[in-house]
Amino acid sequence: MTSLDDLPIRDDLRGRSPYGAPQKTVPVALNVNENTHPIPEDVAHDVVARVAEAILSLNRYPDREFTALREALAGYLGHGLEAANLWAANGSNEVLQQLLQAFGGPGRTALGFSPTYSMYPLLAAGTGTAWIDAPRDADFELTAETAVAAVHEHDPDLVLLCAPNNPTGTPVSLEVIEAVADAARGIVIVDEAYFEFAEPGAPSALTLLAGRPRLVVSRTMSKAFAFAGARVGYLAADPAVTDAVRLVRLPYHLSAITQAAALGALAHSDEMLATVADIRGQRERIERELAALGFRPYRSGANFVLFGGVADPHAVFTALLERGILIRDIGLPGTLRVTAGTETETTAFLEALAALGSAAVAVDADTESARRSA
Repeated sequence: MTSLDDLPIRDDLRGRSPYGAPQKTVPVALNVNENTHPIPEDVAHDVVARVAEAILSLNRYPDREFTALREALAGYLGHGLEAANLWAANGSNEVLQQLLQAFGGPGRTALGFSPTYSMYPLLAAGTGTAWIDAPRDADFELTAETAVAAVHEHDPDLVLLCAPNNPTGTPVSLEVIEAVADAARGIVIVDEAYFEFAEPGAPSALTLLAGRPRLVVSRTMSKAFAFAGARVGYLAADPAVTDAVRLVRLPYHLSAITQAAALGALAHSDEMLATVADIRGQRERIERELAALGFRPYRSGANFVLFGGVADPHAVFTALLERGILIRDIGLPGTLRVTAGTETETTAFLEALAALGSAAVAVDADTESARRSA
């Protein structure tokens, strides 16, 4: 049987593994940070009607500039943004890939702060961009001093700031983003995939775009909009950035069906985002009850919680899976990650974890050791 080693694959891709989380059919799936609340029925009917209309003209190519969608996204974001400031693609991963294609490449570098979204180095590798891991501060936090020092040390062509950070959930302050944007000579990408789950009133990096043509804010409709299956991501930036990604995008990369579905969702943004407060409440509940069980939940501004103090993450992961509950073992010592689901799903997770008893919880010394090594 032929393997990758038998093919003339690029040398820099040999030995790498593709991105992916376990996909299993279980009663409670809380492993990939989806919005587990369904789309409201009236919104679904409107989306279906828009898609049906688009299907009638599928013999024609879609609007390659997706002007109506960009106008709708600008209206949703506000902050004085216009269609020229917006770009969209098939999920925020494609948005990030296009940015790396345009501003990265052979001989160029991208900097991130580990642990962070595991797709970043894979996207960098796919575009021939050298990836640089810089450390975070204690408890996965990131200060302006630490971030700027890394920028000065490595002088990257791109910086990726995940705000809030995945997989740790750590919020990133506007002070950090502003300091990095002002210190970096290259493109600074702020990935706000989970921003809608931040505390009410938390400022977005969108407020920093004016006068900073090398700052980019990436968002997605997969999380708060419960639109993961539709694959819609977008960015906001200076119009020159959207001109740059046009040079690398595939022709007609955003289908007419995708555009129609996204326009339907944005037309009902208030209804689509109505579950955010509930999800935030479940996240806070998870944090409280994990702490009561003896675990160490880390600070989160996302729709998930990373928690430490796990005696044997693989054993706990497996024991929960046997009970029909799928969470995520991300490989950080002594930790597991769980998505904040519906109240019923959250209850099932917490009750199953409590049923495992104190054997699932590391002693304090082990918890501290795991935290330091992470």
